[in-house]
Amino acid sequence: MFHDIGLTEGYRRSSLRFEVDGANAARDFLKSHGVAVESVERVWDAIALHTTPGIPEHKKPEVALVNAGVAMDVLGFGYSDFTDEERDAVTAAHPRGGDFKNEIIQAFYDGMKHRPDSTFGTLNDDVLAFKDPHFRRTDFCAVILGSPWSR
Repeated sequence: MFHDIGLTEGYRRSSLRFEVDGANAARDFLKSHGVAVESVERVWDAIALHTTPGIPEHKKPEVALVNAGVAMDVLGFGYSDFTDEERDAVTAAHPRGGDFKNEIIQAFYDGMKHRPDSTFGTLNDDVLAFKDPHFRRTDFCAVILGSPWSR
């Protein structure tokens, strides 16, 4: 699983979005194992877009599936679409830990606090705003109005 590897210690000097770090790591791994270019590109898209709402469901099924899986696991989207038994089977195979909700927020924060500019235009800036009272989001409208264009 490469989708969150960009949050780990090995990427603490990167200025890229953590999703791109993960996608690049998966691409390099797959290419080194001779996986076909089309499959590598599909994996790259799935990982790079896994936190992006509104786009993955219009891409290849694997891209949509990774996004839907993350949305279910982290946000609980589609939770009621599964039975207690189905959810229990998945969490038995892949335990969530004792305090998953707070632990995942902390993992996101630890993996992004050194690269706050990478969160502009994403949901990731919510994590920095939640964990760091000094974090200031980049305002899209302020960027437009402050551009060097006269009109």
